[in-house]
Amino acid sequence: MQIIRDLSDITAPFEQAVVTLGNFDGVHLGHRAIFRTVVEEAARRGGTAVVCTFQPHPLKVLAPQKAPLLINTASERERLIAASCVDVLLMLPFTRALAALTPQQFVEQILLDTIGVKHLVVGYDYAFGRGRSGSVDFLREQGEKHGFTVQVFGQVCKNGQVCSSTRVRNTILSGNVDNAVAILGRQFNFEGVVVHGDGRGRELGFATANLETDKELLPCSGVYAAMVRHEHAGSVDDYQALVNIGTKPTFGAHPLTIEAHILDLQRDLYGEKLRVYFVKRLRDEQRFPDKDALIRAIKRDVQRARDILDKTDIVEYREYLHFDRAAVRRREP
Repeated sequence: MQIIRDLSDITAPFEQAVVTLGNFDGVHLGHRAIFRTVVEEAARRGGTAVVCTFQPHPLKVLAPQKAPLLINTASERERLIAASCVDVLLMLPFTRALAALTPQQFVEQILLDTIGVKHLVVGYDYAFGRGRSGSVDFLREQGEKHGFTVQVFGQVCKNGQVCSSTRVRNTILSGNVDNAVAILGRQFNFEGVVVHGDGRGRELGFATANLETDKELLPCSGVYAAMVRHEHAGSVDDYQALVNIGTKPTFGAHPLTIEAHILDLQRDLYGEKLRVYFVKRLRDEQRFPDKDALIRAIKRDVQRARDILDKTDIVEYREYLHFDRAAVRRREP
C-alpha cells in the first residue's frame, strides 16, 4: 500500500480511481466492509483502490472539546487499512484551510482534479465540506454532472449490533471488552512501553510490567484477563496476563496506571514494547482492607484468568483481512 500524506505529492490522477472518504477511526467491521467493496470494484475496473482519510481527526482542529477519544493511534489505523488490501491511503493533514473548502471545491479540486475519482463509496450519513454542508445527495448530483458514480453504504450489523465507532467507544469505556470483538472483528488492543513502577506488585508476589501508551481510548478501571504479545529479535511470544487499570486504592491515592502481571514470565522487560489484547473484564478495581486480602483476590483473579485464557486465541488483524484480487478478475465474464 502506498501512503500519501500531502495532496501535492500526487503528480497525476489515479487510474480508474475507486475512492472512499471518512475518518475510519477503529477500522471496525463496517469500515472493513466498505474497504472490501472499494477493492473489489477497483479490481473489476482494473483501477486503483483509494482510501482518503484525515489526520488529525477533524474535531481535534475545529472543536477540540467535542473530539472523541480515538480508538486507534495513527500508526494502528495505517496498519489496519493496509491489511485491507487497498492500493493507496491518502492520510491528508486536516487543517482549517481544508475545512473551509465548500463541498463544490472539495469535489472539483480534490476528488476530481487531484485524485481522479471514477467511483465513490461513502457511508449513508457522510457529510463533508464547510460546515459539513456537503451531503450524499449533493455527491450524487456531482457524480451525474462530472461523470463519476456514487455508491452509498448502509449500516453494517453483526450479531444484531450496528458497527460504528461510537458503539466501539461506548463498549470499551464500559469495560465490555469481550463484546467489542463482534464490532471490531478483533480484540481491542494497545501497544505500550514497559517503564519502571513503584515495585508494589513485586512486593505482593505478582511482578507487573507497568505500561505507558499513546492510546487515547482505554477500558474503564478494573481487572482484565488479557493476552500480551512481545515481538523481539525476530520472534513473537504470546503470554497470558492479568491487567489492572486503575489507581491502586488499597495503597492510597495514585495516578492512573496500567499494570500487566504476565503469567509464567519472570524476566524484566523494561524498555520493551508489548501489545495487550483485552479478552474479558473480571471485576472492578477495589480497595481492600489490607495487603493479605488483596493478595487473596489477585490469586483468585489469576486462576480465573487462566481458565478463560486457556480457551482463548489472539484475534488480530492479520487473521481476518484477506483479499484475492486475481480471484475477482477471474469471476468477471
